[in-house]
Amino acid sequence: MKTTRQQKVSRQIQKDISDIFLKECAELVRGTMVSVTQVRISPDLALAKVYVSIFPFDKAETVLLTLQHHVAQIRKALGVRVRSQLRIVPELSFYIDDSLEYVENIDRLLR
Repeated sequence: MKTTRQQKVSRQIQKDISDIFLKECAELVRGTMVSVTQVRISPDLALAKVYVSIFPFDKAETVLLTLQHHVAQIRKALGVRVRSQLRIVPELSFYIDDSLEYVENIDRLLR
């Protein structure tokens, strides 16, 4: 069960990382649409699991590898944004959220 503090920090990190992808790290995700679908944060607020949805689906692995390679740059940009709210900027780990791909596959099978 998540505490209220965890939920608020998760939502704030989700908004900030989405904004970072849109403005500061746009060259990392060029040619794809990357959406931050969910952020799960540890109880001590030191680790954040960021779930991203990537479209088109065939470029998901390469974009995920690019994000993992540039995690320090993304974390630094996040630190600039949350420095007044958080004492420690959480370590980021990125994961693919394939729920949209699953829904599209089910829809295609039903037709």
